[in-house]
Amino acid sequence: MGTSKHLGRAFIVTLLISLLLGCDESRTEKLGLPPPEVVKHVSLEKYAGTWFEIARLPNRFQKGCTHTTATYTPRKDGKIGVENTCRKEKSGQEKTISGSAKVVDPATGAKLKVTFLWPLTGDYWILDLADDYSFAAVGTPDRNYLWILSRSPQMQAEEYAQLLSRMKNQGFRVEQLIKTKHGP
Repeated sequence: MGTSKHLGRAFIVTLLISLLLGCDESRTEKLGLPPPEVVKHVSLEKYAGTWFEIARLPNRFQKGCTHTTATYTPRKDGKIGVENTCRKEKSGQEKTISGSAKVVDPATGAKLKVTFLWPLTGDYWILDLADDYSFAAVGTPDRNYLWILSRSPQMQAEEYAQLLSRMKNQGFRVEQLIKTKHGP
């Protein structure tokens, strides 16, 4: 009985270490691509506020989500409060998860680590950003995640197409993006 309990704990610890260290070879390494480029500078004060998700690469934690928003709030401890909200398509129930982000590249402010469930963290790289902070593209260095964000629930078609072209040039699978439903 004690041995089985010990093996269970060892499995969980191994799983957590694997997740934290990312022992699976990333898509970026498999394709021989350099890490994606981030924007040269982000004013986190201007970036703060609510963003509407326009599109995303498929991921398991957002399955069935519509009406998705992300709200960023600077905190006194230097971190950024993060609140993601979505409506589940089938039930109509609103789901919210809160976490925090910290800047890991102070030179640009464009590379952050986000934590929703400590000690697990995720990369949050700002890859593209409108001069007026009206839209942004956020992704991960392994190119497995990409979100297109806007300050309004819709984005102009021409801006969206140009942004997708830039993300495709950075090696993201933009043809797999799921458009996010907003409205009734």
